[in-house]
Amino acid sequence: MNILRNLTHQERKTFGFHLAYSFIEGIILGLLALNEFVLIKSLNGTDMQIGFLFQFGSVLLLFSILFNEWIRRSANKAKVIRILAWVTRLPLLLLFFFPHSSLDPKSQQVFAGIFLLIFLLFYLANPIIYPIINLLLKGNYKHENFGPLYSYATGLNKLVMLGATFIFGIWLDADPFAFTYAYPVMALLGIASVYILLAIPYKLENEHYIAPRGLWRTIRESMINMGRIFKINKAYRDFETGFALYGFAWMTTVAVITIYFDKDLHLSYTSVAFYKNAYNLLSILFFPFFGKLIGQIDPRKFAIYTFLALFAYFFFLVLTRAFPGYSMVAGVQVYYMLIPAYMSHAIFAAAMGILWYIGSAYFSKNEEAADYHAIHLTMTGVRALYGPILGVLFYKWFGITWTFIFAMAALLVAVWVMRSSMRKHPV
Repeated sequence: MNILRNLTHQERKTFGFHLAYSFIEGIILGLLALNEFVLIKSLNGTDMQIGFLFQFGSVLLLFSILFNEWIRRSANKAKVIRILAWVTRLPLLLLFFFPHSSLDPKSQQVFAGIFLLIFLLFYLANPIIYPIINLLLKGNYKHENFGPLYSYATGLNKLVMLGATFIFGIWLDADPFAFTYAYPVMALLGIASVYILLAIPYKLENEHYIAPRGLWRTIRESMINMGRIFKINKAYRDFETGFALYGFAWMTTVAVITIYFDKDLHLSYTSVAFYKNAYNLLSILFFPFFGKLIGQIDPRKFAIYTFLALFAYFFFLVLTRAFPGYSMVAGVQVYYMLIPAYMSHAIFAAAMGILWYIGSAYFSKNEEAADYHAIHLTMTGVRALYGPILGVLFYKWFGITWTFIFAMAALLVAVWVMRSSMRKHPV
């Protein structure tokens, strides 16, 4: 923690707001950690609806480049982002008016559909807010402090998320409709977190204002800018190629894992919360190490370690099907093979929690950080178009084991791409 004593006044001020933002977002992410189980258990959502819910969280990132360009051309960027926070968060208040007890099958489908629409709107803010975070932090933290300070804030975020997930899981086991109280509170927290983020000392309002242009011209120029960056920065292009393969592996399994835990392993809310909290708790211990490491090695090498940790997670999930033994401990179903699985997941979560958010910034200049991360998010959105639904189809066509095998193969190819890129395009 010696780094904290050597911060400039601006870095200290930024770090304070960054910690406050991370704390509130940790509560929000802790509630969202059980979101898919709320849909499948409390509202009896279908397999496809689970796939759509995961898809909403990422597919909207497809518009990151366009939204980033729109924000860049706005005369008052902070005002636009604040309005967006109100528009996307307030609909969560409608969940308070959902039934607070069991539903008949027809009503279940209606409310599950409304639930999906509310979260579709909720996730609409991400393509704008995520690039702004990189722009604010990269412009206020020195290069050597960027990774470590980000890791400390992320560690706090995960610690708070752990507590929120644990409490919410117990609450949901006692009352499966507790989300009708928790999610409306999350609406107000989401608005507050955006206001805190925009308090970071960076003059967005006067930064590179560009006169508004037509929608199609803006889209065209955004795509041209992405092509230009990929052409001149081949290392970054390869980084995104490897991430595309990782994204295929992650998104085709993320909904299937929820289905697997519910229908095959029959995990309770408390058990799910236990596993999520266990890997988050371990990942917190790794954050300072990975935060320092990412600033010392090539981000592509960092990505290789990250992808291999996810490979190990999938490997042990497959072994859980072959060796499904477990013990009941304080009401939690502790599957023996899930222990090494979630130890691997902890390493992956810590590394990816840093790499996904700020990895692209290490390839860019300070003023280009938002552009590079917008491209990164847009590429995430592209694979979200097909990933979760394709994963559900893989599960129906080939079964769970082969779905994981396809994902593991994609990760090995991603590792090869990163290694090849480091030889051809060193940075």
